Amino acid sequence: MSIFFIIFLMIASVVILPIVLLAIQIISAAIALKSTRKTTTEAQVPRPTVAIIVPAHNEALGIANTIRSIQPQLSADDRLIIVADNCTDNTAQIAREHGVIVLERFNDVDRGKGFALDHGMQFLKEDPPQVVMIIDADCEISDSLIAQISTQCVVMQRPVQANYVMRFYEKGGIKQQVMEFAWIVKNTVRPAGYHYLGLPCQLMGTGMAFLWQDLSKCQLASGHLVEDMKLGLDLASIGKAPYYYAQASVKSYFPTSEQGIASQRLRWEHGHLGIIFKELPQYFRLAFQQKNLLLFAQVLDLMVPPLALLFMATLVLWGIALVVSIISGMSIYVAILTAALCALGFGILIAWYCFARTIISFKTLLMAPLVLLMKLPVYLKFMVSRQVDWVRSKRDLD
Repeated sequence: MSIFFIIFLMIASVVILPIVLLAIQIISAAIALKSTRKTTTEAQVPRPTVAIIVPAHNEALGIANTIRSIQPQLSADDRLIIVADNCTDNTAQIAREHGVIVLERFNDVDRGKGFALDHGMQFLKEDPPQVVMIIDADCEISDSLIAQISTQCVVMQRPVQANYVMRFYEKGGIKQQVMEFAWIVKNTVRPAGYHYLGLPCQLMGTGMAFLWQDLSKCQLASGHLVEDMKLGLDLASIGKAPYYYAQASVKSYFPTSEQGIASQRLRWEHGHLGIIFKELPQYFRLAFQQKNLLLFAQVLDLMVPPLALLFMATLVLWGIALVVSIISGMSIYVAILTAALCALGFGILIAWYCFARTIISFKTLLMAPLVLLMKLPVYLKFMVSRQVDWVRSKRDLD
């Protein structure tokens, strides 16, 4: 085996390993869908006391719906806390009119969801609940979600993540359908596949339940773009890897304005790539030092980049391999990358067939690569002008 071929394999592994893992997750999720094997432990404990923190920045137009979604599920000992963070509208006033606890926070320097969550935790410190839940201000929750994931949290003694569903208000064009499909793969299919294998999920930012003693140990006050991912890794490093619970769900909607879509996508994808390049090595080291299988599985999952980037990177490496094969006369280089592209396509096809036929048609799915290539400017911007500050996405009603 030549040194050149070894170097080629090392470079190709950047896409091959994520594609293999993605395929394993998708196939496992498909098997779980048809399997009668139970992978979720039924909670057999009394319902714990719960405090729900809802961070809200200028959410006046939607906060009432979120409160109305949560309130019917609260028990007499539960608390619903709205943290009106750096608001310039009447979010706090509307929340107070619904009889919930409202905390107002103003700080021009420390901005972002993490600081709002920390503010809510500081308020709870004097009289902590058994379980703390985090729900975003633009979400509606499924029936019995609070009871389900809070009791599951106590049974598992781990954080619990509900299924996070995101849709457009109305069925849109190709771009919107591809976005919905990519979201399903990332936040429903992949966690379900890992769960079937007994492995943890990433935290998704909303629909999360934590034991007080676990969350209180974490550093929440930061402006990290994907504070949820980092929080999940931090918890896994202390033996509290998040547990996926698909039977409960939170639902929100994509913005439909180009400005809203662009800002949301930039924050998510730059945050994800940032944590891969900056944080991933230290968590790998921790996983090996601790012999922590669940943390290791979570780090591997984090290595799978957004679908658009994975597709583009594989396509670029395939083109390079083709040129090398022509020059060297060895077809093995292009054969390896062709197999990787086929595995990626096969996995996507399974995910579509099992989970997303009602979301996107097969004809539209075939056009997805063209839509994914349109995201190239997002990744180029990451290289030259990375977004580092947390910015709320513009909602349709704003």
